[in-house]
Parts: sequence; structure tokens; C-alpha cells
Amino acid sequence: MRERLTARVLLFDPQDRILLVRGRANTAADAPSFWFTVGGGADPGESLEQAARREIAEETGFTQVELGPAVWLRASVFTLADGETVILKESYFVARCPGGEPSRAAWEPHEVVLMDDMRWWSLAEIAAVDEMIYPERLRDLLPDIAAGRLPTTPLEISVPG
Repeated sequence: MRERLTARVLLFDPQDRILLVRGRANTAADAPSFWFTVGGGADPGESLEQAARREIAEETGFTQVELGPAVWLRASVFTLADGETVILKESYFVARCPGGEPSRAAWEPHEVVLMDDMRWWSLAEIAAVDEMIYPERLRDLLPDIAAGRLPTTPLEISVPG
């Protein structure tokens, strides 16, 4: 199974809200939706930091971004929209931007089909919602990140199984 290096971003605005995207893993009408962080796969020859910056610009339109360190690592098996099953090797970076309304202008065709919504969330809203949010441990770990309490080395947050 191919490994897919992926840069995910915990993108905060000045009010310490995080931007999450809602989407589905495939185009089936009954495919469940879930919330997840901005980000995506690294292109060949691209560093994870470069991929994080590119994904932020493509998925949100934000280019004035202060990119911080990777704080979490996560591995999971995932089936892409084209049917390929891969091992996602995700690095979660902290980033800050001026906020505002994100733009979908640079979304790729598959993102337009698979991604349904994008919005800023407060920590209280994330704690209260019963919808699925990835990564699975986001609700527990995000308060420290939002408060600036970053780990000295990235935490492994993969969920067994």
C-alpha cells in the first residue's frame, strides 16, 4: 500500500477559532460527511511545510499566514475518492492568519464535489457538536494548541485499529 505524505493545518484566526472543512470520502449519495482540518497530500519534491502553505492558499485563499511547527503526527488507512487505498502519514502544523471569509476559488474539481462546507469554529462549538471531527483526538488536544502550549516534539495521535 502506498504511503501518502500529508500536511494538515490547524489554521487559527485572531479569535482563536479554527477553520474546519466538511466533506465526504467519496461521491456516493449516502456517504457520511465529517469535519476535518485544511490540508492535503504533498506533491513530489515538496516539503511538508511547502505543502501546508500551498494547501492553505488553495483551499482557503489565505496567503498571509504565519506557519508554525508540526505538533501532531497521525497515520491511518484511507480510501481516496479514486478508489485507491493509501496509508496517510499526516503531519499537523499550527498556523495563524488574519481570518475572514475563506475562498473556494482555487478548489480542484474533486474538492468541489467532495467538500460541502467550510467554517470557523470556537473551542466551545467544537466541544458541543456531536458530528464526527478528524483527527479523532482533536477535541481533547486542541485547547492546549489554541493556548500556545505546543509540544516540543510532535505528538503521535494515531488511533489504533
